[in-house]
Amino acid sequence: MNFIRVLTGSCILAAAASACSRASSSADDHVAHMSASDMAAPSTSGSGSQGTAGLPASNTNAAARVKDSPRHAEWVKVAWEPGSSDSLMAWVVYPSTSRTKSPVVVVVHEIFGLQTWVRGVADQMAAEGFIAIAPDLLSRVRGAPSSEELSGDSARKLIQGVNSTERNKGIIAAARYATSQPSAAQKYGVVGYCWGGATVFMHAVNGGTTGFSGGVAYYGLPYMTGAVPNADSLAKIKVPVMLLNGSKDARIAAAMPAVDSAMKTLGKKYSAQNYEGAVHGFLRAQDDPKATRDPAEEAANLAAAKDAWPKTVAFFKQNLK
Repeated sequence: MNFIRVLTGSCILAAAASACSRASSSADDHVAHMSASDMAAPSTSGSGSQGTAGLPASNTNAAARVKDSPRHAEWVKVAWEPGSSDSLMAWVVYPSTSRTKSPVVVVVHEIFGLQTWVRGVADQMAAEGFIAIAPDLLSRVRGAPSSEELSGDSARKLIQGVNSTERNKGIIAAARYATSQPSAAQKYGVVGYCWGGATVFMHAVNGGTTGFSGGVAYYGLPYMTGAVPNADSLAKIKVPVMLLNGSKDARIAAAMPAVDSAMKTLGKKYSAQNYEGAVHGFLRAQDDPKATRDPAEEAANLAAAKDAWPKTVAFFKQNLK
């Protein structure tokens, strides 16, 4: 059963770095690599109704996974800023654990908004022992916080109105709410996908709020000037960052060596992996069948997910301990 809780939790206004003020171009990348069949309603194909054990559910399996999850989850409304009557909606999932305090992971959605698939990622993150919170960063531009899922097309139109400052405000609001829970440790990390992956870099450049300890970007880049990452913005990053991508996203794949070089030159804690044959959006796609079947691509996506997700969990266990 889902619950909605109205909250007045606080957050501080994060001044976004000027280098990250431009909206990410990765929105077009995600659309290019996510066909209509990738966004289709759940089917009986793929890895089964619950997906692959130990991984977040694929797009096809997300609804069943969320519905049948044994973990406590609820919708909450969190104030954008201290004392503000404006709020954003977020989906929170709590781990079943004997630990007294669990660290927090903020899950940032793609250009398609806070869809069921993102809630499934949060559920799996909670299965790994974290308090997972997925904020709807479209809450303001859609008119009001709501638990009603937007269509992908509607979200894509609205998301252009969410600038870097607002992204950081939303993440900070979600993180401060989650870390304020009695069962929460005072450390948080951020993971994001496509638009959300670029947002992870923005948040790292911005510095986050108290307890921010690392970020994992799936197929999203830091601010780039052409093919060159902005070194001034990367220099502001003080936490470990990891980038995971599928090689069929040629734009991000081409930029990764330059990002790697810049981060190493700056002495940052950074790692990256480019998965051969996998698409942009591989964690959502996994081995879900496409209308025009491509077994090699489906296998590559699933293989990438099987390597990337354990890397993500290990990253957060190491940096949020």
